[in-house]
Amino acid sequence: MNFYALIIGTEILNARREDKHFKFVRDELQKYGYELFATFIVKDDIDLMKSCYELIKKDKDAILFSFGGIGSTPDDLTREISAEIFTNKPVARHKVFEKDIIDRFAEKAYPHRVHMADIPQGSQLLFNPVNNMSGFSLENRFFFVPGFPEMAHPMIRDVISKLCSTKLEKFRYTLLAQTSEETLINQMKLLPSHIELSSLPIFKDGKALVELSVSSYDDEDVTRHFNKFIKELKGKNIPYKLLTT
Repeated sequence: MNFYALIIGTEILNARREDKHFKFVRDELQKYGYELFATFIVKDDIDLMKSCYELIKKDKDAILFSFGGIGSTPDDLTREISAEIFTNKPVARHKVFEKDIIDRFAEKAYPHRVHMADIPQGSQLLFNPVNNMSGFSLENRFFFVPGFPEMAHPMIRDVISKLCSTKLEKFRYTLLAQTSEETLINQMKLLPSHIELSSLPIFKDGKALVELSVSSYDDEDVTRHFNKFIKELKGKNIPYKLLTT
């Protein structure tokens, strides 16, 4: 599963609000041994939102968490855009959601709030534990929730717990070597694609260091490849130390 977070909100980009969604999703996935594949924070802009949704839709392994834009004000664009991109159909009134809105707001459901029930055809409702104003999902892999963290986070937490029913364990090994990245590039190129590499250059007291980290879901495999870097450093008499990360 490739997990995407799309955080919609001009108010985040112009510094009127602080984003709280990225860290939440990252940490919640980490509990189950998963990681985010990509995160986007975008303006309430029709063309930009369409482009992001199209990109994610093309990934057959995509799981999307889309935050914001499902209210009833003119800048709430998510419902109509997601319907166009993911279903190629217009939004339609969801009768259960419509009833929930009317039950909560009575006559104040009209003329605007009731439009929150106009969502992509074929949507499943996502329960909102705060006020029962639902989010929605498509194909059990594209999930759309409000921008309010108090509402969105319990909804996404529930989704993640169901999607990630099998916990993964990722093994990571890290070292800090008293050399530049250049020294280890040839060995880096020999890593197979399933081994994740992180190489972070560091400059301290005018000297170049590199923090090198490799990870994989196969402990024996990643240990074997990590030891090749250690062998390379020892062969060149380059000091290093192992780190816990």
